[in-house]
Amino acid sequence: MANRSSPAASGLAALAHEAYVFTLPLVVMETLRRRRMALGPMNQMFHARRLLTHKSREITTPNNDTLYSNAWIDLRDGPARIELPAAGGRYLSVALMDMWTDNFAVLGGRTTGAEGGVFTIIGPEDAARGLEGQVIRAPTPVIWVLARILVDGPQDLAAAREVQNGLRLEAAPPRNGPEGDPAEATRSAPWEVYFAQAARLMATNRPRATDLALLRRIAPLGLEDGEAWDPARFSPHEAKEIEAGVAAARARLRTGIGGGLGGGAARAGGWAAPSPKLGLYGEDYALRARVAVGGLGALPLVEATYFSAAAFGGVPLDGRRPMRWRIPGDAPLPVDAFWSLSMYAPTDDGELFFVDNPIDRYAIGDRTPGLETEADGSLVFLIGHADPGDGRRANWLPAPDGPYTLVLRAYHPRRELLDGRRMPPEPEPIFMEETDR
Repeated sequence: MANRSSPAASGLAALAHEAYVFTLPLVVMETLRRRRMALGPMNQMFHARRLLTHKSREITTPNNDTLYSNAWIDLRDGPARIELPAAGGRYLSVALMDMWTDNFAVLGGRTTGAEGGVFTIIGPEDAARGLEGQVIRAPTPVIWVLARILVDGPQDLAAAREVQNGLRLEAAPPRNGPEGDPAEATRSAPWEVYFAQAARLMATNRPRATDLALLRRIAPLGLEDGEAWDPARFSPHEAKEIEAGVAAARARLRTGIGGGLGGGAARAGGWAAPSPKLGLYGEDYALRARVAVGGLGALPLVEATYFSAAAFGGVPLDGRRPMRWRIPGDAPLPVDAFWSLSMYAPTDDGELFFVDNPIDRYAIGDRTPGLETEADGSLVFLIGHADPGDGRRANWLPAPDGPYTLVLRAYHPRRELLDGRRMPPEPEPIFMEETDR
């Protein structure tokens, strides 16, 4: 690393802004890891046996289509082995994410086949020689494994759990626990606490060689010192500059993904297309940070394409203004797995969570039990806070009594959805006289 230049000559507010955006995914991942430790140690697979609901607030923008299984793995004491079950025609994906939130591998039907298999994961500096079978090298020694297993309605839950039971992990006993106060490793901590945590995490989960240009720019902050990082090196004036830069970065990221997972241009009346870098971010640090805030764990687009919207036709979405969404029978959404439309209420800091509602429905899609189809094969969904009544409730997606955000997930999207030749149709407002019929 090049010698640090004088902090006073380096525009510390701008550097702190850049450093915060760069390191935020690392700190967000550590926050999630520590919270997960309340359920069990690292190097063990944890299975969530029920679909997530409005009470599920551990991770932003969850789905209500799949069972989740997850594990935090520490590879510093040796490799880990993951066994995938044979899933047949059921959607199954197992995403392996490094501490910088890149999906360095996605196992499952699309990539490794429906027959399952055993995969060995090794750390960034470990040797693969002598290991049998499929070997995957992790970019960081600590990784997060997140599995998704489709559930086709309540009657399918038991069968989905059987597939989930076949997902197994073998790894060395964990060397330690949460390593500190769970409240410390948060993105909203004071700048001194935040950057101290970021410096420690960077020492273990080293940035890539392709991050070197940024690391040289932010060198005056001294984050490469790791455990030895000390905020006392900065004068009161410099500390105020750093605090201002961090505040500006937080304000920049507060919008989350309401404008799209990756800043794709809003088209088709308001749907924001995702960035092609989603899930594998390269040097797009702002995108990576926005997704860490509003869509942590997002898959690469070839696995799942996400469209989001907080407004249509320039009008913000609000549950008090009902909407109708029509999928033509002769133009279904082009996917090879399934799709669903999820309803979220945004928090003040940009996170998205499910909305409590009287029918316990948090998403609706092509596999929702009991959907009513129009005579021409079209699906017409009603979106709003007010219950549309017995005759229309089957296709109702309940909304809060106020602002909301929609996220459309298309799993195994076909090429025309990936390349932008097809966009989802836009919902249209329902006028009051229609609701009174």
